[in-house]
Amino acid sequence: MTASIGFIGTGVMGEPMCRNMAQKCGRTVIAYDLDPEPLARLAEVGVVATDSVAAVAQATELVFLSLPGGEQLSEVCEAPGGLLESCGAGQTVVDTSTSPVALSRELAARFAERGIDYADAPIARTRQAAIEGTLSIMVGAGAEVFARIQPLLACCASEVSHCGPVGAGQVVKLMNNMVLVQTVLALSEALTIGRRAGLEGEVLYETLTKGSADSFALRNHGMKALLPGQFPERAFSTEYAQKDLRYALELAAETGVAASGAVNAAAALEASRQAGFGANYWPALINVVDPGGKG
Repeated sequence: MTASIGFIGTGVMGEPMCRNMAQKCGRTVIAYDLDPEPLARLAEVGVVATDSVAAVAQATELVFLSLPGGEQLSEVCEAPGGLLESCGAGQTVVDTSTSPVALSRELAARFAERGIDYADAPIARTRQAAIEGTLSIMVGAGAEVFARIQPLLACCASEVSHCGPVGAGQVVKLMNNMVLVQTVLALSEALTIGRRAGLEGEVLYETLTKGSADSFALRNHGMKALLPGQFPERAFSTEYAQKDLRYALELAAETGVAASGAVNAAAALEASRQAGFGANYWPALINVVDPGGKG
C-alpha cells in the first residue's frame, strides 16, 4: 500500500479540491473521472490520471469522493469494480458529496465489515471557495478517523468541523442547504417587492447588510447573483439544489417534522426547473418569483 491519495470525481467542485490537495498535501494524488478534460488540466499540477475506480482504490490508502449525489455514490461504491469490492482493510473512504444520511450510514457499516474506515465530509460554500481552498467541510466520523483526514481536508477548506459520528456531516450539510434555499427565496421575494415599490435593489440589499437581515446568503447569493441577475451554468445548478433539498425533506419525514418552509422552497425550485433554469445557478428561482423582471 502506498501513501498516495485517491480522488474520484473531478467536476465543478471536485476539480479545484483535487488541485488544492495535490498542491498542498505533499503526497501523490491519483484521480479518476468519466470526463478526461479536468484530468488533463489536473495533470499540470502532478495529479496522475487512472482509468477506473478500482485502479484508484488499488493504488492508494485513502480515497476522496466528490460526486453529484447518492445515486453516483452508490454506483462508485457498490458496482462491480467499485470501492466495496476493490478496497481492503486499513483503507479509508471519505465522501465529500452531499448524500442521504441513511445511505452514508449504510455504506459505513458495509465498509466496516471489511476493515475499511468511512467518513462523510460534505462541503459548503461556492466554487470560488473551492478554487481558493476556503470551503467549509462538515465531517461525520470517529475521532481517530477525523484526526487522520482533517489535515488533508484542510488543504481544501478554511473550516473543517467534526460534527459527530458517520452521518452527522450529512445532517449538518442538509440543514445548511435547507436554510440557505429558504433564505435565498426570501431574498428573492424581498428584492421583487422592493423594486416594484420603487426602491433600487442595490439600496435595499446594501441597507439590509447593516441590519438584522444580514447573512452570508445576502452578501453572496443576493449581491452577486440575484441583484445582477447572473445565473451561469457550470455552477451549483437548480437540479443540484433540488437534490439536496429532497434529501433534507426525506430526513424531515424520517424525524417527523413537517418542514413547511422547505416544502415551499422546493416548490419554487421545481417551478424554476420547469421554467427552463434547471442547469442554471439555482438562485435563478427569482425568475419565477418575478417573471419578466430584472432577475
